Amino acid sequence: MDDSRLKALRSLMAENGIDLYYVPSADDHETEYVVDHFEARRFLTGFTGDAGVAVVTKDRAGLWTDGRFFIQAEEQLKGSGFSLYAMGQEGVPTVEEFMAAELPQGGVIGFDGKVVNTRDGRAFERIAAAKGGALKTDRDLADVIWTDRPPLASSPVFALEEKYCGENTASKLSRIRAKMREAGTGWHLVSSLEEIAWILNVRGNDIPSVPVIYSFLLIGEDRADWFVDEHCVSDGIRKTLTAAGVSLRPYDAVYEAVSCLPAGSSVLLDTGKVNYRLTGLLPESVTICDADDPAILMKAVKNNTEIANIREAHICDGIAVARFMHWLKTNIGKIPMTELSVSDYLESLRAAQPGFVEISFTTISAYQANAAMMHYAPTPENNAELKPEGFLLVDSGGHYLTGSTDITRTFVLGPITAQQKRDFTLVVKGNLNLANQKFLYGCTGLNLDILCRSSLWNLGIDYQCGTGHGVGYLLCVHEGPNGFRWKDRRGANCVLEAGMVTTDEPGVYIGGEYGIRIENELLCKKAEKNFYGQFLEFENITYAPIDLDAIDPSLLSDADLKQLNDYHARVYETLAPRMEEDERVWLREYTRPLER
Repeated sequence: MDDSRLKALRSLMAENGIDLYYVPSADDHETEYVVDHFEARRFLTGFTGDAGVAVVTKDRAGLWTDGRFFIQAEEQLKGSGFSLYAMGQEGVPTVEEFMAAELPQGGVIGFDGKVVNTRDGRAFERIAAAKGGALKTDRDLADVIWTDRPPLASSPVFALEEKYCGENTASKLSRIRAKMREAGTGWHLVSSLEEIAWILNVRGNDIPSVPVIYSFLLIGEDRADWFVDEHCVSDGIRKTLTAAGVSLRPYDAVYEAVSCLPAGSSVLLDTGKVNYRLTGLLPESVTICDADDPAILMKAVKNNTEIANIREAHICDGIAVARFMHWLKTNIGKIPMTELSVSDYLESLRAAQPGFVEISFTTISAYQANAAMMHYAPTPENNAELKPEGFLLVDSGGHYLTGSTDITRTFVLGPITAQQKRDFTLVVKGNLNLANQKFLYGCTGLNLDILCRSSLWNLGIDYQCGTGHGVGYLLCVHEGPNGFRWKDRRGANCVLEAGMVTTDEPGVYIGGEYGIRIENELLCKKAEKNFYGQFLEFENITYAPIDLDAIDPSLLSDADLKQLNDYHARVYETLAPRMEEDERVWLREYTRPLER
Protein backbone atom coordinates (compact mmCIF):
# COMPACT_ATOMS: atom_id res chain seq x y z
CA MET A 1 0.00 0.00 0.00
CA ASP A 2 1.36 3.43 -0.97
CA ASP A 3 0.11 6.91 -0.08
CA SER A 4 -1.37 7.79 -3.49
CA ARG A 5 -4.95 7.52 -2.23
CA LEU A 6 -4.18 9.74 0.73
CA LYS A 7 -2.67 12.35 -1.60
CA ALA A 8 -5.75 12.19 -3.87
CA LEU A 9 -8.04 12.67 -0.86
CA ARG A 10 -6.08 15.70 0.33
CA SER A 11 -6.33 17.20 -3.13
CA LEU A 12 -10.14 16.82 -3.04
CA MET A 13 -10.26 18.28 0.46
CA ALA A 14 -8.45 21.36 -0.77
CA GLU A 15 -10.82 21.71 -3.76
CA ASN A 16 -13.85 21.51 -1.46
CA GLY A 17 -12.52 23.80 1.27
CA ILE A 18 -12.29 20.99 3.84
CA ASP A 19 -9.57 21.11 6.51
CA LEU A 20 -10.30 17.81 8.26
CA TYR A 21 -12.03 14.77 6.76
CA TYR A 22 -13.54 11.91 8.78
CA VAL A 23 -14.03 8.41 7.34
CA PRO A 24 -15.70 5.74 9.51
CA SER A 25 -16.22 2.02 8.98
CA ALA A 26 -19.96 2.38 8.57
CA ASP A 27 -22.95 2.24 6.27
CA ASP A 28 -26.16 4.29 6.29
CA HIS A 29 -27.47 2.22 9.22
CA GLU A 30 -24.48 2.00 11.60
CA THR A 31 -24.25 -1.74 10.95
CA GLU A 32 -21.30 -3.49 12.59
CA TYR A 33 -20.30 -5.47 9.50
CA VAL A 34 -20.36 -3.50 6.28
CA VAL A 35 -20.25 -4.72 2.69
CA ASP A 36 -17.41 -3.84 0.31
CA HIS A 37 -19.35 -0.86 -1.08
CA PHE A 38 -19.04 0.93 2.27
CA GLU A 39 -15.39 0.05 3.00
CA ALA A 40 -14.09 3.55 2.25
CA ARG A 41 -11.82 3.50 5.31
CA ARG A 42 -10.26 0.23 4.17
CA PHE A 43 -9.85 1.59 0.63
CA LEU A 44 -8.01 4.69 1.85
CA THR A 45 -5.80 3.14 4.56
CA GLY A 46 -5.24 -0.47 3.51
CA PHE A 47 -6.31 -1.65 6.99
CA THR A 48 -8.75 -4.55 6.60
CA GLY A 49 -9.90 -4.97 10.21
CA ASP A 50 -13.60 -4.85 11.03
CA ALA A 51 -13.40 -1.75 13.23
CA GLY A 52 -11.67 1.59 12.83
CA VAL A 53 -11.99 5.18 11.68
CA ALA A 54 -9.65 7.42 9.71
CA VAL A 55 -9.11 11.15 10.10
CA VAL A 56 -7.13 13.19 7.58
CA THR A 57 -5.85 16.75 7.82
CA LYS A 58 -3.51 18.75 5.59
CA ASP A 59 -0.42 17.18 7.13
CA ARG A 60 -1.56 14.36 9.42
CA ALA A 61 -3.50 11.13 8.84
CA GLY A 62 -4.53 8.69 11.56
CA LEU A 63 -6.27 5.34 11.91
CA TRP A 64 -8.02 4.56 15.21
CA THR A 65 -8.80 0.96 16.10
CA ASP A 66 -9.12 -1.17 19.23
CA GLY A 67 -6.93 -3.80 20.89
CA ARG A 68 -8.17 -6.64 18.72
CA PHE A 69 -6.39 -5.12 15.73
CA PHE A 70 -3.25 -3.36 16.97
CA ILE A 71 -0.82 -5.92 15.55
CA GLN A 72 -2.71 -6.23 12.26
CA ALA A 73 -3.05 -2.46 11.79
CA GLU A 74 0.61 -1.77 12.52
CA GLU A 75 1.56 -4.09 9.67
CA GLN A 76 -1.09 -3.09 7.14
CA LEU A 77 -0.64 0.69 7.49
CA LYS A 78 2.99 0.58 6.36
CA GLY A 79 3.51 2.90 3.40
CA SER A 80 -0.06 4.20 3.42
CA GLY A 81 0.76 7.55 5.02
CA PHE A 82 -1.55 6.74 7.95
CA SER A 83 -0.34 6.35 11.54
CA LEU A 84 -1.91 3.98 14.06
CA TYR A 85 -3.67 5.51 17.06
CA ALA A 86 -4.14 2.60 19.46
CA MET A 87 -7.46 3.28 21.15
CA GLY A 88 -7.53 3.16 24.93
CA GLN A 89 -3.75 3.22 25.31
CA GLU A 90 -1.99 5.71 27.55
CA GLY A 91 -1.17 8.96 25.82
CA VAL A 92 -3.25 8.22 22.72
CA PRO A 93 -5.86 10.93 22.00
CA THR A 94 -9.39 9.94 21.15
CA VAL A 95 -10.71 10.73 17.70
CA GLU A 96 -12.60 13.75 19.01
CA GLU A 97 -9.59 15.02 20.98
CA PHE A 98 -7.47 14.76 17.84
CA MET A 99 -10.08 16.58 15.74
CA ALA A 100 -10.45 19.36 18.30
CA ALA A 101 -6.69 19.84 18.47
CA GLU A 102 -6.01 19.67 14.72
CA LEU A 103 -8.93 21.68 13.29
CA PRO A 104 -7.67 25.18 12.52
CA GLN A 105 -9.55 28.29 13.59
CA GLY A 106 -12.49 28.76 11.22
CA GLY A 107 -11.82 25.32 9.75
CA VAL A 108 -14.27 22.96 8.04
CA ILE A 109 -14.88 19.33 9.05
CA GLY A 110 -16.06 17.13 6.21
CA PHE A 111 -17.74 13.72 6.16
CA ASP A 112 -20.46 11.80 4.32
CA GLY A 113 -23.59 12.54 6.37
CA LYS A 114 -25.22 9.22 5.48
CA VAL A 115 -22.52 7.08 7.09
CA VAL A 116 -22.06 9.10 10.28
CA ASN A 117 -24.61 8.71 13.03
CA THR A 118 -26.35 11.74 14.47
CA ARG A 119 -24.66 11.52 17.85
CA ASP A 120 -21.20 11.69 16.30
CA GLY A 121 -22.32 14.34 13.83
CA ARG A 122 -23.48 16.58 16.67
CA ALA A 123 -20.18 16.08 18.48
CA PHE A 124 -18.40 17.24 15.32
CA GLU A 125 -20.73 20.25 15.20
CA ARG A 126 -19.54 21.24 18.66
CA ILE A 127 -15.88 20.80 17.71
CA ALA A 128 -16.36 23.00 14.64
CA ALA A 129 -18.35 25.61 16.58
CA ALA A 130 -15.59 25.89 19.18
CA LYS A 131 -13.22 26.93 16.40
CA GLY A 132 -15.74 29.16 14.65
CA GLY A 133 -15.86 26.61 11.85
CA ALA A 134 -18.49 24.59 10.01
CA LEU A 135 -19.39 21.15 8.66
CA LYS A 136 -19.58 19.98 5.04
CA THR A 137 -21.46 16.68 4.84
CA ASP A 138 -23.00 16.49 1.38
CA ARG A 139 -20.14 14.75 -0.46
CA ASP A 140 -18.49 11.35 -0.14
CA LEU A 141 -14.97 12.27 -1.25
CA ALA A 142 -13.77 8.66 -1.19
CA ASP A 143 -16.34 7.89 -3.87
CA VAL A 144 -14.62 10.27 -6.28
CA ILE A 145 -11.28 8.48 -5.90
CA TRP A 146 -12.71 4.96 -5.75
CA THR A 147 -13.34 4.46 -9.46
CA ASP A 148 -13.94 0.69 -9.21
CA ARG A 149 -16.13 0.84 -6.12
CA PRO A 150 -18.25 -2.33 -5.73
CA PRO A 151 -21.98 -1.78 -6.33
CA LEU A 152 -24.52 -2.03 -3.54
CA ALA A 153 -26.41 -5.29 -4.07
CA SER A 154 -29.86 -6.25 -2.80
CA SER A 155 -31.03 -9.79 -2.10
CA PRO A 156 -34.37 -11.59 -1.97
CA VAL A 157 -36.21 -11.33 1.34
CA PHE A 158 -37.40 -14.47 3.12
CA ALA A 159 -39.84 -14.81 6.00
CA LEU A 160 -38.93 -16.34 9.35
CA GLU A 161 -41.88 -18.51 10.27
CA GLU A 162 -43.48 -18.22 13.69
CA LYS A 163 -42.35 -21.75 14.58
CA TYR A 164 -38.84 -20.27 14.59
CA CYS A 165 -39.39 -16.73 15.88
CA GLY A 166 -42.23 -17.39 18.30
CA GLU A 167 -44.06 -14.05 17.89
CA ASN A 168 -45.80 -12.40 14.95
CA THR A 169 -45.15 -8.88 13.64
CA ALA A 170 -48.48 -7.45 14.84
CA SER A 171 -47.61 -8.47 18.41
CA LYS A 172 -44.14 -6.96 18.19
CA LEU A 173 -45.50 -3.68 16.79
CA SER A 174 -48.03 -3.57 19.60
CA ARG A 175 -45.29 -3.90 22.21
CA ILE A 176 -43.20 -1.22 20.52
CA ARG A 177 -46.16 1.19 20.34
CA ALA A 178 -46.68 0.70 24.06
CA LYS A 179 -43.10 1.89 24.59
CA MET A 180 -43.73 4.83 22.24
CA ARG A 181 -46.72 5.86 24.36
CA GLU A 182 -44.60 5.62 27.52
CA ALA A 183 -42.08 7.96 25.87
CA GLY A 184 -44.84 10.32 24.72
CA THR A 185 -43.99 9.96 21.03
CA GLY A 186 -46.25 9.37 18.05
CA TRP A 187 -43.50 8.15 15.71
CA HIS A 188 -40.53 5.82 15.89
CA LEU A 189 -37.80 5.82 13.23
CA VAL A 190 -35.86 2.56 13.12
CA SER A 191 -32.57 2.56 11.23
CA SER A 192 -30.91 -0.57 12.63
CA LEU A 193 -31.20 -3.41 10.12
CA GLU A 194 -31.26 -6.07 12.83
CA GLU A 195 -34.14 -4.46 14.70
CA ILE A 196 -36.12 -4.08 11.47
CA ALA A 197 -35.57 -7.74 10.54
CA TRP A 198 -36.63 -8.83 14.02
CA ILE A 199 -39.78 -6.66 14.08
CA LEU A 200 -40.94 -7.75 10.62
CA ASN A 201 -39.83 -11.41 10.96
CA VAL A 202 -37.90 -11.21 7.71
CA ARG A 203 -34.33 -12.02 6.76
CA GLY A 204 -32.17 -11.45 3.69
CA ASN A 205 -28.58 -11.54 2.50
CA ASP A 206 -27.64 -7.92 1.81
CA ILE A 207 -24.66 -8.32 4.17
CA PRO A 208 -22.78 -11.63 4.05
CA SER A 209 -23.15 -13.54 7.32
CA VAL A 210 -25.62 -10.93 8.64
CA PRO A 211 -29.01 -11.96 7.20
CA VAL A 212 -30.62 -8.54 7.01
CA ILE A 213 -32.11 -6.24 4.36
CA TYR A 214 -31.08 -2.65 3.69
CA SER A 215 -34.17 -0.71 4.76
CA PHE A 216 -35.68 1.80 7.17
CA LEU A 217 -38.86 1.46 9.23
CA LEU A 218 -41.09 4.34 10.33
CA ILE A 219 -43.69 3.30 12.91
CA GLY A 220 -46.68 5.51 13.66
CA GLU A 221 -49.54 5.08 16.12
CA ASP A 222 -51.67 3.21 13.60
CA ARG A 223 -49.39 2.55 10.61
CA ALA A 224 -45.88 1.48 9.73
CA ASP A 225 -43.89 2.16 6.53
CA TRP A 226 -41.07 -0.13 5.45
CA PHE A 227 -38.64 1.63 3.10
CA VAL A 228 -37.01 -1.14 1.08
CA ASP A 229 -36.19 -2.31 -2.44
CA GLU A 230 -39.68 -3.60 -3.21
CA HIS A 231 -38.41 -5.86 -6.01
CA CYS A 232 -36.83 -8.06 -3.32
CA VAL A 233 -40.10 -8.67 -1.46
CA SER A 234 -42.41 -11.47 -2.59
CA ASP A 235 -46.17 -11.08 -2.88
CA GLY A 236 -46.60 -13.51 0.01
CA ILE A 237 -44.44 -11.49 2.39
CA ARG A 238 -46.08 -8.26 1.25
CA LYS A 239 -49.50 -9.75 2.00
CA THR A 240 -48.43 -10.89 5.47
CA LEU A 241 -47.01 -7.46 6.30
CA THR A 242 -50.05 -5.64 4.94
CA ALA A 243 -52.20 -7.70 7.31
CA ALA A 244 -50.00 -6.47 10.15
CA GLY A 245 -50.47 -2.84 9.06
CA VAL A 246 -47.11 -2.43 7.32
CA SER A 247 -46.87 -0.66 3.94
CA LEU A 248 -43.92 -0.92 1.56
CA ARG A 249 -42.25 2.19 0.10
CA PRO A 250 -39.04 2.75 -1.92
CA TYR A 251 -35.81 2.74 0.09
CA ASP A 252 -34.74 6.34 -0.59
CA ALA A 253 -38.26 7.67 0.09
CA VAL A 254 -37.45 7.69 3.81
CA TYR A 255 -35.60 11.00 3.43
CA GLU A 256 -38.72 12.73 2.11
CA ALA A 257 -40.94 10.94 4.63
CA VAL A 258 -39.07 12.24 7.67
CA SER A 259 -39.12 15.76 6.24
CA CYS A 260 -42.92 15.55 6.10
CA LEU A 261 -43.61 14.45 9.67
CA PRO A 262 -46.43 16.50 11.21
CA ALA A 263 -45.45 19.81 12.74
CA GLY A 264 -45.17 19.65 16.52
CA SER A 265 -44.92 15.86 16.60
CA SER A 266 -42.34 13.83 18.49
CA VAL A 267 -40.22 11.00 17.11
CA LEU A 268 -38.42 8.30 19.06
CA LEU A 269 -35.04 7.45 17.55
CA ASP A 270 -31.54 6.45 18.56
CA THR A 271 -29.12 9.19 17.51
CA GLY A 272 -26.33 6.64 17.83
CA LYS A 273 -27.91 4.66 14.97
CA VAL A 274 -29.86 7.07 12.75
CA ASN A 275 -27.64 8.87 10.28
CA TYR A 276 -26.89 12.58 10.40
CA ARG A 277 -28.46 13.26 7.01
CA LEU A 278 -31.83 11.82 8.11
CA THR A 279 -32.18 13.76 11.35
CA GLY A 280 -31.06 16.89 9.55
CA LEU A 281 -34.18 16.65 7.38
CA LEU A 282 -36.63 16.56 10.29
CA PRO A 283 -38.79 19.70 10.51
CA GLU A 284 -37.58 22.13 13.15
CA SER A 285 -40.85 21.77 15.08
CA VAL A 286 -40.43 17.99 15.44
CA THR A 287 -39.03 16.91 18.81
CA ILE A 288 -36.52 14.08 18.96
CA CYS A 289 -36.79 11.65 21.85
CA ASP A 290 -33.29 10.18 21.83
CA ALA A 291 -33.38 6.64 23.23
CA ASP A 292 -32.48 3.06 22.39
CA ASP A 293 -34.85 1.32 20.01
CA PRO A 294 -37.30 -0.64 22.20
CA ALA A 295 -36.72 -3.66 19.96
CA ILE A 296 -33.10 -3.94 21.10
CA LEU A 297 -33.96 -5.30 24.52
CA MET A 298 -37.01 -7.17 23.25
CA LYS A 299 -35.00 -9.22 20.75
CA ALA A 300 -32.14 -9.76 23.23
CA VAL A 301 -34.51 -11.57 25.61
CA LYS A 302 -35.30 -14.73 23.69
CA ASN A 303 -38.77 -16.22 24.03
CA ASN A 304 -39.43 -19.89 24.82
CA THR A 305 -39.74 -20.86 21.15
CA GLU A 306 -36.44 -19.20 20.30
CA ILE A 307 -34.69 -20.77 23.30
CA ALA A 308 -35.81 -24.27 22.35
CA ASN A 309 -34.65 -23.68 18.78
CA ILE A 310 -31.32 -22.19 19.89
CA ARG A 311 -30.53 -25.26 21.96
CA GLU A 312 -31.11 -27.42 18.88
CA ALA A 313 -28.93 -25.15 16.74
CA HIS A 314 -26.07 -25.54 19.19
CA ILE A 315 -26.35 -29.31 19.23
CA CYS A 316 -26.12 -29.39 15.42
CA ASP A 317 -23.23 -26.95 15.52
CA GLY A 318 -21.48 -28.95 18.23
CA ILE A 319 -21.63 -32.06 16.06
CA ALA A 320 -19.95 -30.16 13.22
CA VAL A 321 -17.20 -28.80 15.50
CA ALA A 322 -16.59 -32.16 17.18
CA ARG A 323 -16.32 -33.88 13.80
CA PHE A 324 -13.91 -31.17 12.70
CA MET A 325 -11.75 -31.69 15.80
CA HIS A 326 -11.76 -35.47 15.23
CA TRP A 327 -10.69 -34.99 11.60
CA LEU A 328 -8.05 -32.41 12.50
CA LYS A 329 -6.48 -34.51 15.24
CA THR A 330 -6.52 -37.64 13.09
CA ASN A 331 -5.05 -36.10 9.95
CA ILE A 332 -2.63 -33.37 11.01
CA GLY A 333 0.78 -34.11 9.55
CA LYS A 334 -0.65 -36.80 7.27
CA ILE A 335 -2.40 -34.68 4.65
CA PRO A 336 -1.73 -31.08 3.51
CA MET A 337 -3.62 -28.51 5.57
CA THR A 338 -3.72 -24.73 5.55
CA GLU A 339 -5.68 -22.18 7.54
CA LEU A 340 -8.08 -21.76 4.63
CA SER A 341 -8.49 -25.42 3.75
CA VAL A 342 -9.45 -26.41 7.30
CA SER A 343 -11.81 -23.43 7.50
CA ASP A 344 -13.51 -24.60 4.30
CA TYR A 345 -13.77 -28.14 5.66
CA LEU A 346 -15.42 -26.92 8.86
CA GLU A 347 -17.92 -24.91 6.81
CA SER A 348 -18.79 -28.06 4.80
CA LEU A 349 -19.51 -29.91 8.05
CA ARG A 350 -21.84 -27.14 9.18
CA ALA A 351 -23.55 -27.03 5.79
CA ALA A 352 -24.46 -30.70 6.22
CA GLN A 353 -26.48 -29.92 9.36
CA PRO A 354 -30.28 -29.44 9.12
CA GLY A 355 -31.53 -25.87 8.78
CA PHE A 356 -28.09 -24.42 7.95
CA VAL A 357 -28.29 -21.02 6.22
CA GLU A 358 -24.71 -19.72 6.14
CA ILE A 359 -21.73 -19.13 8.40
CA SER A 360 -22.40 -16.44 10.98
CA PHE A 361 -19.16 -14.52 10.33
CA THR A 362 -15.92 -14.97 8.43
CA THR A 363 -14.11 -17.82 10.15
CA ILE A 364 -10.98 -16.91 12.07
CA SER A 365 -8.61 -19.79 11.34
CA ALA A 366 -5.29 -18.72 12.83
CA TYR A 367 -2.17 -20.84 13.23
CA GLN A 368 0.55 -20.09 15.76
CA ALA A 369 1.57 -16.39 15.74
CA ASN A 370 -1.38 -15.44 13.52
CA ALA A 371 -3.71 -16.21 16.43
CA ALA A 372 -2.15 -13.38 18.42
CA MET A 373 -4.12 -11.08 16.08
CA MET A 374 -7.53 -11.53 17.68
CA HIS A 375 -9.57 -11.03 14.50
CA TYR A 376 -7.11 -12.36 11.96
CA ALA A 377 -8.63 -14.00 8.90
CA PRO A 378 -6.54 -15.91 6.33
CA THR A 379 -6.52 -14.94 2.67
CA PRO A 380 -5.12 -16.73 -0.38
CA GLU A 381 -2.11 -14.39 -0.14
CA ASN A 382 -1.64 -14.96 3.59
CA ASN A 383 -2.52 -18.57 4.34
CA ALA A 384 -0.28 -20.47 6.74
CA GLU A 385 0.44 -24.15 6.31
CA LEU A 386 -0.47 -26.22 9.36
CA LYS A 387 2.17 -28.48 10.89
CA PRO A 388 1.98 -31.09 13.69
CA GLU A 389 3.12 -28.58 16.29
CA GLY A 390 1.69 -25.70 18.29
CA PHE A 391 -1.81 -24.23 18.37
CA LEU A 392 -4.56 -23.62 15.81
CA LEU A 393 -7.26 -21.15 16.93
CA VAL A 394 -10.61 -21.42 15.14
CA ASP A 395 -13.35 -18.89 15.91
CA SER A 396 -16.40 -19.76 13.85
CA GLY A 397 -20.16 -20.06 13.82
CA GLY A 398 -23.24 -20.81 11.82
CA HIS A 399 -26.62 -19.32 11.07
CA TYR A 400 -29.42 -21.88 11.20
CA LEU A 401 -33.17 -21.41 10.95
CA THR A 402 -33.08 -22.44 14.61
CA GLY A 403 -30.60 -19.76 15.66
CA SER A 404 -27.02 -18.54 15.44
CA THR A 405 -23.83 -19.88 16.98
CA ASP A 406 -20.41 -18.51 17.86
CA ILE A 407 -17.71 -20.82 19.20
CA THR A 408 -13.95 -20.66 19.55
CA ARG A 409 -11.68 -23.60 20.17
CA THR A 410 -7.89 -23.64 20.31
CA PHE A 411 -6.56 -27.00 19.16
CA VAL A 412 -3.22 -28.65 19.93
CA LEU A 413 -1.63 -29.87 16.69
CA GLY A 414 1.59 -31.16 18.27
CA PRO A 415 4.17 -30.30 20.93
CA ILE A 416 3.50 -27.13 22.94
CA THR A 417 5.50 -25.38 25.65
CA ALA A 418 4.84 -25.39 29.37
CA GLN A 419 3.90 -21.70 29.14
CA GLN A 420 1.37 -22.40 26.39
CA LYS A 421 -0.15 -25.17 28.51
CA ARG A 422 -0.31 -22.87 31.53
CA ASP A 423 -1.99 -20.09 29.57
CA PHE A 424 -4.47 -22.48 27.95
CA THR A 425 -5.42 -23.96 31.32
CA LEU A 426 -5.97 -20.55 32.89
CA VAL A 427 -8.16 -19.46 29.96
CA VAL A 428 -10.31 -22.58 30.44
CA LYS A 429 -10.44 -21.93 34.17
CA GLY A 430 -11.76 -18.41 33.58
CA ASN A 431 -14.28 -19.56 30.99
CA LEU A 432 -15.79 -22.18 33.30
CA ASN A 433 -15.65 -19.93 36.34
CA LEU A 434 -17.96 -17.39 34.66
CA ALA A 435 -20.23 -20.07 33.21
CA ASN A 436 -20.86 -21.60 36.63
CA GLN A 437 -21.48 -18.39 38.57
CA LYS A 438 -24.83 -17.77 40.26
CA PHE A 439 -25.67 -14.08 40.82
CA LEU A 440 -28.42 -11.73 41.94
CA TYR A 441 -30.70 -9.97 39.48
CA GLY A 442 -29.36 -6.49 38.77
CA CYS A 443 -25.84 -7.63 37.96
CA THR A 444 -24.27 -6.44 34.72
CA GLY A 445 -21.32 -7.51 32.62
CA LEU A 446 -19.20 -5.08 34.65
CA ASN A 447 -19.90 -7.10 37.79
CA LEU A 448 -19.08 -10.51 36.32
CA ASP A 449 -16.20 -9.90 33.89
CA ILE A 450 -13.56 -10.32 36.61
CA LEU A 451 -14.56 -13.99 36.96
CA CYS A 452 -12.84 -14.66 33.64
CA ARG A 453 -9.83 -12.42 34.09
CA SER A 454 -8.77 -12.96 37.69
CA SER A 455 -6.44 -15.95 37.13
CA LEU A 456 -4.74 -14.10 34.27
CA TRP A 457 -4.54 -10.78 36.10
CA ASN A 458 -2.80 -12.52 38.99
CA LEU A 459 0.03 -13.27 36.54
CA GLY A 460 0.04 -9.78 35.03
CA ILE A 461 -1.71 -10.95 31.84
CA ASP A 462 -4.81 -9.47 30.19
CA TYR A 463 -6.70 -9.63 26.90
CA GLN A 464 -7.48 -6.27 25.30
CA CYS A 465 -11.11 -6.89 24.39
CA GLY A 466 -14.38 -7.73 26.05
CA THR A 467 -15.10 -11.13 27.53
CA GLY A 468 -18.44 -11.61 25.81
CA HIS A 469 -21.24 -10.20 23.67
CA GLY A 470 -24.89 -10.93 23.04
CA VAL A 471 -25.82 -13.20 20.12
CA GLY A 472 -28.73 -12.61 17.74
CA TYR A 473 -31.25 -15.17 16.49
CA LEU A 474 -30.39 -15.61 12.80
CA LEU A 475 -29.12 -12.03 12.92
CA CYS A 476 -25.79 -10.39 13.70
CA VAL A 477 -23.70 -12.67 15.86
CA HIS A 478 -22.65 -9.59 17.86
CA GLU A 479 -25.84 -8.30 19.47
CA GLY A 480 -26.48 -5.76 22.22
CA PRO A 481 -27.27 -4.67 24.78
CA ASN A 482 -25.81 -7.45 26.97
CA GLY A 483 -22.13 -8.26 27.28
CA PHE A 484 -19.24 -8.94 29.64
CA ARG A 485 -16.58 -6.20 29.98
CA TRP A 486 -14.61 -4.70 32.83
CA LYS A 487 -14.84 -1.24 31.29
CA ASP A 488 -18.16 0.58 30.97
CA ARG A 489 -18.76 0.34 27.24
CA ARG A 490 -20.82 -1.66 24.74
CA GLY A 491 -23.05 -3.88 26.83
CA ALA A 492 -21.09 -3.79 30.07
CA ASN A 493 -23.73 -1.79 31.97
CA CYS A 494 -26.76 -3.74 30.75
CA VAL A 495 -28.61 -5.64 33.47
CA LEU A 496 -28.60 -9.33 32.60
CA GLU A 497 -32.07 -10.74 32.01
CA ALA A 498 -33.33 -14.31 31.85
CA GLY A 499 -33.48 -15.27 28.18
CA MET A 500 -30.35 -13.40 27.11
CA VAL A 501 -27.60 -15.30 25.33
CA THR A 502 -24.04 -14.02 25.88
CA THR A 503 -20.65 -15.38 24.84
CA ASP A 504 -17.95 -16.27 27.34
CA GLU A 505 -14.56 -15.95 25.62
CA PRO A 506 -11.42 -15.18 27.64
CA GLY A 507 -8.05 -15.48 25.93
CA VAL A 508 -4.30 -14.94 25.95
CA TYR A 509 -2.51 -13.30 23.01
CA ILE A 510 1.28 -13.22 22.84
CA GLY A 511 2.41 -11.11 19.87
CA GLY A 512 4.59 -12.99 17.41
CA GLU A 513 4.07 -16.31 19.21
CA TYR A 514 0.54 -17.62 19.76
CA GLY A 515 -3.06 -16.87 20.69
CA ILE A 516 -5.52 -18.83 22.81
CA ARG A 517 -9.28 -18.34 23.10
CA ILE A 518 -12.05 -20.60 24.40
CA GLU A 519 -15.59 -19.41 23.67
CA ASN A 520 -18.95 -20.82 24.67
CA GLU A 521 -22.42 -19.27 24.70
CA LEU A 522 -24.34 -18.88 27.96
CA LEU A 523 -28.12 -18.70 28.32
CA CYS A 524 -29.18 -16.62 31.32
CA LYS A 525 -31.87 -18.37 33.39
CA LYS A 526 -33.76 -17.78 36.61
CA ALA A 527 -32.55 -19.70 39.66
CA GLU A 528 -34.10 -19.51 43.13
CA LYS A 529 -35.86 -16.47 44.54
CA ASN A 530 -35.61 -15.87 48.26
CA PHE A 531 -35.16 -13.26 50.96
CA TYR A 532 -32.13 -11.84 49.13
CA GLY A 533 -33.86 -11.45 45.80
CA GLN A 534 -34.05 -13.22 42.43
CA PHE A 535 -30.97 -15.27 41.65
CA LEU A 536 -29.90 -15.99 38.08
CA GLU A 537 -27.54 -18.57 36.61
CA PHE A 538 -26.18 -19.63 33.23
CA GLU A 539 -26.85 -22.65 31.08
CA ASN A 540 -23.83 -23.48 28.93
CA ILE A 541 -25.46 -24.15 25.54
CA THR A 542 -22.27 -24.74 23.50
CA TYR A 543 -21.45 -28.41 23.11
CA ALA A 544 -17.93 -29.19 21.89
CA PRO A 545 -14.82 -30.65 23.52
CA ILE A 546 -12.19 -28.37 25.03
CA ASP A 547 -8.83 -29.80 23.98
CA LEU A 548 -7.61 -31.83 26.95
CA ASP A 549 -4.17 -32.14 25.34
CA ALA A 550 -3.45 -28.58 26.53
CA ILE A 551 -4.76 -28.86 30.10
CA ASP A 552 -2.40 -28.94 33.07
CA PRO A 553 -4.59 -30.40 35.85
CA SER A 554 -2.12 -29.27 38.54
CA LEU A 555 -3.20 -25.68 37.89
CA LEU A 556 -6.87 -26.47 38.55
CA SER A 557 -8.59 -26.70 41.92
CA ASP A 558 -10.96 -29.52 42.75
CA ALA A 559 -13.85 -27.19 41.93
CA ASP A 560 -12.23 -26.31 38.57
CA LEU A 561 -11.77 -29.98 37.68
CA LYS A 562 -15.38 -30.73 38.57
CA GLN A 563 -16.60 -27.90 36.34
CA LEU A 564 -14.48 -29.11 33.42
CA ASN A 565 -15.47 -32.76 33.88
CA ASP A 566 -19.16 -31.91 34.30
CA TYR A 567 -19.06 -29.83 31.13
CA HIS A 568 -17.47 -32.61 29.14
CA ALA A 569 -19.95 -35.14 30.50
CA ARG A 570 -22.78 -32.95 29.16
CA VAL A 571 -21.00 -32.62 25.80
CA TYR A 572 -20.70 -36.40 25.46
CA GLU A 573 -24.28 -37.10 26.59
CA THR A 574 -25.63 -34.49 24.17
CA LEU A 575 -23.59 -35.26 21.06
CA ALA A 576 -22.86 -39.00 21.24
CA PRO A 577 -26.39 -40.21 20.35
CA ARG A 578 -26.17 -38.34 17.03
CA MET A 579 -22.68 -39.49 16.04
CA GLU A 580 -21.20 -42.59 14.39
CA GLU A 581 -19.57 -45.34 16.47
CA ASP A 582 -15.96 -44.37 15.65
CA GLU A 583 -16.79 -40.74 16.41
CA ARG A 584 -18.29 -41.75 19.76
CA VAL A 585 -15.15 -43.66 20.71
CA TRP A 586 -13.02 -40.62 19.91
CA LEU A 587 -15.45 -38.26 21.66
CA ARG A 588 -15.35 -40.39 24.80
CA GLU A 589 -11.55 -40.00 24.90
CA TYR A 590 -11.68 -36.21 24.46
CA THR A 591 -14.40 -35.73 27.07
CA ARG A 592 -12.87 -38.11 29.63
CA PRO A 593 -12.74 -37.01 33.29
CA LEU A 594 -9.40 -35.50 34.25
CA GLU A 595 -7.64 -36.09 37.57
CA ARG A 596 -4.56 -34.61 39.14
